[in-house]
Amino acid sequence: MFLASQINQQIDHQGALLKLRAERQQLLASNIANADTPGYKARDFDFAAAVGAAASRRLALAATQTGHIGAAGAAGRVDVQYRIPSQDAIDGNTVEVDREISRFTENALSYQARAQFLNDSIRELRLAINGQG
Repeated sequence: MFLASQINQQIDHQGALLKLRAERQQLLASNIANADTPGYKARDFDFAAAVGAAASRRLALAATQTGHIGAAGAAGRVDVQYRIPSQDAIDGNTVEVDREISRFTENALSYQARAQFLNDSIRELRLAINGQG
């Protein structure tokens, strides 16, 4: 039972990381889509801080008995902040397209790598459960 609990916690953790990456991807895509919108303020969040906050919330929600509330959905809300541009635009838009595309690509690659890792972990568990591993 303890091993199953550890496996569930690991999968929940990986899922929470994927949710955070997906949320960040939406913000970055919104920034890129609004690159020509006058007055639009680019937004993002500190991924490392969001992971730390999600981990502390998960620890606070740890279930010790079957009737307790689990840690599912513990990723919670992130602290979205406005990005400060390196150079002001005349129209008040703070999106720096090259930097946003770079962040978008980096986040997409990190999301894909995390999803592949989770998929591989689940596949290995299935093989072990079936006695093929």
